[in-house]
Amino acid sequence: MKAGMADLQAQHGALRTELTAAFNEVMDSCQFGLGPNVAKLEAEIAFESGTEFALGVNSGTDALLLAMEALGIGPGDEVITSPFTFVATAETICLAGATPVFADIDPSTFNLDPEKTAAKITSKTKAIMPVHLFGQLADMTKFGEIAKSNGLHLIADGAQAIGASQGGRKMGEWAEISTLSFFPTKNLGACGDGGMILTPSAEIAEEVRVLRFHGSGGGYIYKRVGYCSRLDEMQAAFLRVKAKRLTAWNDARRANAAHYLELLGDLEGQITLPVTLPGNHHVFHQFTLRVPNGRRDDLQKYLATRGVSSAVYYPLSLHVQQGYAQLGYKQGDLPQSELATQEVLSLPVHPDLSPEQIAHVAASIRRFFE
Repeated sequence: MKAGMADLQAQHGALRTELTAAFNEVMDSCQFGLGPNVAKLEAEIAFESGTEFALGVNSGTDALLLAMEALGIGPGDEVITSPFTFVATAETICLAGATPVFADIDPSTFNLDPEKTAAKITSKTKAIMPVHLFGQLADMTKFGEIAKSNGLHLIADGAQAIGASQGGRKMGEWAEISTLSFFPTKNLGACGDGGMILTPSAEIAEEVRVLRFHGSGGGYIYKRVGYCSRLDEMQAAFLRVKAKRLTAWNDARRANAAHYLELLGDLEGQITLPVTLPGNHHVFHQFTLRVPNGRRDDLQKYLATRGVSSAVYYPLSLHVQQGYAQLGYKQGDLPQSELATQEVLSLPVHPDLSPEQIAHVAASIRRFFE
């Protein structure tokens, strides 16, 4: 029996009729950029995320970059963020001309640690950018308090957490700006790429509208230097088909995670299972174990022999990556992030998994430790 990290063929096969109809509708309209599907998707995602405005852009990476541009973050500014994340989080800070400042993570959730973040604030700090890693919101109550007391912007990288909430508040309710990615393997994925900026602010929303379309205020009038970062109408049409299933898919991910927790619970000590903090509605973009004592790589190789895919997110902390050497960090500076890179292993948790596949993955892990 095999179990993959994603099964887009199964997902798209079940939706083929609706996806084909959406394709034909856009082809017949010949309206391929910022059309009616983009506007409708923006309204639907804004409602789903608990915020007033949602602006579609061409990727989750551009969503982060345009968020910083809209807030005026640039040269001379520092943005505190996590070193244990996909590179786009830090990359876009650099592309905006600002400097990423890395703070260590909470070892139980892998999310940015609020106390360690507060200790990194300087006179140059302009914003804090927590990442809602693996589908669980960072501690937004504390980050909100830190940002407010220090006069800082709060941007949340929510690429992996659409549909997540904390304390009954949806993701888009917590930050000045939250960003989404619609990369195909995300909880809500396009058949290509796409991203979105969420904000409660009409002023920020207007800035993003201008930025994503070459800085244009309409016609051939340009209010500022901008980008070509429009969400494709075809992708918006596909996403609207899929968005109807988002809650069910997230519920399936949560059920799959609960099944793993039940089957693997007595292996604590040999592995560390994911933790959901009280009040968090975790949507399990990833189900990530910790495998201590240098056994992670051996377990991954063994699972592969049993037809089980797994992944290491992430194998090297950003602060010690070659591309960020100019920032001056060294091994040992952020020990929790560094330890996580040696121990983490993500298992299949996507909504198309069968109970039999989950049982096979769990049995394979148990056999390895036996």
